[in-house]
Amino acid sequence: MSRRGWVLFVAMSLIWGIPYLLIKVAVGEFPPVLVVFGRCVIGAALLLPWTIARGQLRPALRHWRALLLFAVLEMAAPWFLLTFAEQSLSSSLTGLLVATVPFMAALAGRLLGEEERLTPIRLVGMGVGVVGIVVLLGLDIGHLSVLPLLAVAVVVVGYATGPLVVTRALPEVSGVAASAVALTVTALGYAAFAVPKLHLVATAPPRAVLAVLTLGAICTAVALALFFELIREAGPQRALVITFVNPAVAVLLGVLLLGEPFTLGLSLGLPLVLIGCVLATRRSAERPVAAAPEPMIEAPLP
Repeated sequence: MSRRGWVLFVAMSLIWGIPYLLIKVAVGEFPPVLVVFGRCVIGAALLLPWTIARGQLRPALRHWRALLLFAVLEMAAPWFLLTFAEQSLSSSLTGLLVATVPFMAALAGRLLGEEERLTPIRLVGMGVGVVGIVVLLGLDIGHLSVLPLLAVAVVVVGYATGPLVVTRALPEVSGVAASAVALTVTALGYAAFAVPKLHLVATAPPRAVLAVLTLGAICTAVALALFFELIREAGPQRALVITFVNPAVAVLLGVLLLGEPFTLGLSLGLPLVLIGCVLATRRSAERPVAAAPEPMIEAPLP
């Protein structure tokens, strides 16, 4: 990978490792609907003009049904549930649980008839990942409630199945354009619930407002643009390796900046889950990929 590719890789590993920290800070002052609304409005305000200027909006809107499903699976449902879950879960644990998305994506692809077979190495990876989750939850379950864990489980399913919509129904749509439309749709969907709560922004501490602004501008709009550049520079498979670095960043930031405990479950479950995900998503063989105008995002949006 080139020097530019490594710079983009490191940047994305950090940028998509910090949303869990920012969400944890934001939900201390704002309800989940307001956090999601703010993130989407800021992201859409930055990406939609770019999409329009490049003439990519109209072609994308021809696939509005698939885009709507993509918005629900990747943004509307997961971001609300993730924000809801972090009202009680630590950012460290949330980031680690979301790291199981590649593992779930491999399983979902197989169940839905994707061509790539499950090799022995990938099956071993799935087994290691399951053991990691059992260890993680088994050692830390004493102080956790079931509902937030179920919410994160739904997030994982949404993040894992969203790329299947992309590969099957939106292969020719620009990734930035699809993201801009999805952000706009999600913002409009939450507007009725979030606008009446906007008065909370006036009395919120600056760090909570800054968390939402950073979440929308850096971790959503800028991150999406950089990710597509990383795909062009390093290829989609190498780009997706950031998925295995993000949770480590999330755990580190949660422990250092929020004072979250580094529990025995985290210390044992983290390496097992990450190793399992790496093995479970390992490609059995390289295959030629047809050229596309701009690859769609296949990594989870934290």
